[in-house]
Amino acid sequence: MISVNNTEFLHEPIRDYVISSEKVAHVQVGNNAEHALLVLTKTGYSAIPVLDHGYHLKGLLSMGMITESILGMERIEYERLSEMKVDELMQTDIPIVGIDTEFRRVFDLLINHPFLCVEDEEGMFAGIMTRRVLMKKLKKAVYTMPR
Repeated sequence: MISVNNTEFLHEPIRDYVISSEKVAHVQVGNNAEHALLVLTKTGYSAIPVLDHGYHLKGLLSMGMITESILGMERIEYERLSEMKVDELMQTDIPIVGIDTEFRRVFDLLINHPFLCVEDEEGMFAGIMTRRVLMKKLKKAVYTMPR
């Protein structure tokens, strides 16, 4: 059984571990699905945030959402990509955390999500918190435990 005696990090805010919005690929409301598909393909991301022109988070868009939207009865309708807007396809019911959310809350949410979108105090997109970052933090806590 694994026992972690040092759980102090669970009460720390995630602020210093968030991947900054400047480093996160995103699309904007009004962009077409073709542009979003290009961004997803070039970055290799499974999903990307959708932001409005004021840099507020509006939803997430994944490769699967785009692909599903162009599946016809007998063929894939690629020509529809340039007509569809990302805000018509995106998922809006997503978990969002604040920049000062404790690791404990993020730990629970990252069980079912590969990353979480983070907002700052003004409600603007601040970046993402990934499962990878959390695992590295947990690894450090486990490996620095006294024996």
